Amino acid sequence: MTWNQQLVKMKNKSRVLQTIIDQSPISRADISQHLGLTKGTVSSLVNELIEEKICSETGPGKSSGGRRPVMLLFNEQAGYAIGIDLGVNYILGVMTDLSGNIVSENLKHMNSMRYEETVLVIKEIIQSLLDFTPESPYGVIGIGIGVPGIVNKVGSNILLAPNLGWTDINLKAEIVAEFHLPVIIDNEANAGAYGEKRFGAGKNFENLIYVSAGIGIGVGFILQNSLYRGAEGFSGEMGHMVIELDGKECRCGSKGCWELYASEQALLNQAMNIQSNLKRDDLNLESLVEMAEEDDEEVKDLFRQIGRSLGIGINNIINTFNPEQIIIGNRLAIAKEFLLESIMEVVENRSLRFNQENLNITFADLSIYSTALGASAYATENFLNSDLQENLNK
Repeated sequence: MTWNQQLVKMKNKSRVLQTIIDQSPISRADISQHLGLTKGTVSSLVNELIEEKICSETGPGKSSGGRRPVMLLFNEQAGYAIGIDLGVNYILGVMTDLSGNIVSENLKHMNSMRYEETVLVIKEIIQSLLDFTPESPYGVIGIGIGVPGIVNKVGSNILLAPNLGWTDINLKAEIVAEFHLPVIIDNEANAGAYGEKRFGAGKNFENLIYVSAGIGIGVGFILQNSLYRGAEGFSGEMGHMVIELDGKECRCGSKGCWELYASEQALLNQAMNIQSNLKRDDLNLESLVEMAEEDDEEVKDLFRQIGRSLGIGINNIINTFNPEQIIIGNRLAIAKEFLLESIMEVVENRSLRFNQENLNITFADLSIYSTALGASAYATENFLNSDLQENLNK
């Protein structure tokens, strides 16, 4: 088989598999019609996928006249992926099947994020998930990790993570050496955008922007159905967009950065100054949400301030990118009922009218899981694509 023929076959096999994933149960004839491929080609590729245990046959479907067709299913339990969301004050690990369904999870809150200590916790979380991997043909097929910082183009080094205090860290090498599995590392906002596009609020949109509002702020762009990374892979650092010319000093070295006024950290810093019955030890996002739910007006006003600051940055994003959808995710999504009104007030008053006409602003469907699920999806797709490639090269 020539290289061109191999390439065509790999592309067609990938299309057949994606059709089964998207539309199962589906028959060979329907795949053939849907993709415009001959029945013989589809049958041959489907047989390979069944042999590889990626797909399976199920009982006959409805007949449109003649014999009832055998239906095909995606075997989502052929293997499992691990997704890690490395937050600034937490680490969340999930194990998913190949369709992104969570089968187990592990969340640890962290006070210190020193590199050596953090890596140990990441390894502990991965090992705890591995220990309870269900039986499957392929076992754990890879690990995806979303990190709050700038990752180089090939995904090996974390060049800068200001809120962690990390510079030029090769996390990938450490995880590969420990577990001997494929590892993919990406910026957490990119992974969050991808998670929401695949499984959450962004499913029906082609141009969406995910605002990851945690201790800091990151932004992930899905433009024309593809993740946009920028020329060198550094796009999305909009938490460091300056919104106050001579504002507070930021860990990134600049002043007046958006995340200093609109993040979970900004909320916690401002909460220390309000006159309330709040003790320092009890100061966290969850306790503030609880107080707002109990009608503490000072705390509710604090959320409104944060919402207005979020709205200012979101307004700049809207006027720059003209997206169909803005999704607000990560930790601050927990407080959506106390943030949305003030965000919308700023957007409605400041954004250009024609940018607002078909704009959907919402909070993440996946709650705190957007990044972890996006990271596990990276691992799954890497496995499915490399599996197709390996079998073509045999």
